[in-house]
Amino acid sequence: MGKTWQIARRELGAFFNTWMGYVIVAAVLVIDGLLFNAFAVGNEPKLSADVLADFFYFASGMSMVAGIFLAMRLMAEEKQNGTIVLLFSSPISERQVIYGKFLSALIFAGLLHLVSLYMPALILVHGKISLGHVLAGYICLVLLSAVTIAITLFSSTISPNQLVAAVGGGFVTVIMLTLWMLAKVVDQPFKDIFSWLAIHSDHFTPFSNGIVNLQDIVFYLGLIAFFLECATRALIGRRCQG
Repeated sequence: MGKTWQIARRELGAFFNTWMGYVIVAAVLVIDGLLFNAFAVGNEPKLSADVLADFFYFASGMSMVAGIFLAMRLMAEEKQNGTIVLLFSSPISERQVIYGKFLSALIFAGLLHLVSLYMPALILVHGKISLGHVLAGYICLVLLSAVTIAITLFSSTISPNQLVAAVGGGFVTVIMLTLWMLAKVVDQPFKDIFSWLAIHSDHFTPFSNGIVNLQDIVFYLGLIAFFLECATRALIGRRCQG
């Protein structure tokens, strides 16, 4: 765990010491703010719970986009800069590298979501919100960010540069995001399979309405573990190739 945390601290420093981390935070907050005012609040009277649910719906998209941009550089940048040789020659396992880099991006995404709390708080000006509803929604935002980070980290591990990593991570994320649409045009048992595999839709809706289901948390954690294991295996294979 010590070496994993060392990797995580190093990558966190890279987010804070370069312009990239600040640009991601600023862009996400600005776009989330615009979507919150234009669509979540809107011009029509709404219940506070509905405004909050709409906020989580639009914020979920930006959470996934942020996850892609946070993770695209994690391994691809090492290859571009030639520093991956130092990782391979150091007494650190591939799993420690992958989990350390994942942890750094997840912590940064968590801080980003923490800063965005002012938007749900604005609802209190003219309404009331449940703390449990806010907590449930933010749990899902963090889980969606984590899933996207894990997917893009795998893409970054097998890609030659950051652009390819971002495109690959975005492609897989979009596929898994839109599987619910495919579920509507196929027959059983594929309808249930595709609907269950979709990372938004059925798994996201309960959280956005303030309901935390254990099976949905297990689903997201399982996806995270799967793609982190894929990234670890890919890094082991690259290390064996030299």
